[in-house]
Amino acid sequence: MLNAHIIGWGKYLPSRIVTNAELAQSAGVDAEWVKTRTGIETRHVADAKQASADMATQAARAALACADISPSQLGLIIVATSTPDYVFPATACLVQDALGANNAGAFDLAAGCSGFVYALVVADRFVRSGAYRYVLVVGAETISRVRLGTR
Repeated sequence: MLNAHIIGWGKYLPSRIVTNAELAQSAGVDAEWVKTRTGIETRHVADAKQASADMATQAARAALACADISPSQLGLIIVATSTPDYVFPATACLVQDALGANNAGAFDLAAGCSGFVYALVVADRFVRSGAYRYVLVVGAETISRVRLGTR
């Protein structure tokens, strides 16, 4: 059985930062309540024209550079997201195209908060099975655009 391990990583953060105080004004929540329960004081928010695939592609490029492999070496791309750009094509397919990863299969994995961990496990199994040598896993969300309902 082949061994799977992480050989590179990357990240991308949008430049716009929203504080808890700003969130409290627009969403009607208490800034201190958010901080004490989550530890979050600020968050990065995507620009209006920035999609999950845009951010995922930036992070993917950084990960590939860190791993010192080219997009053509990828066998599979998994994007963990609950906020895909479209229903189809998958956000992973948009990342595949943007990277020029012409040899890679691509799919999204939507599992909410634990999606990235699930995607890592799936990638691990593909590598251990011998199906792929290099699998790119990316987590990307534009959750600030989602209107959350209450019941």
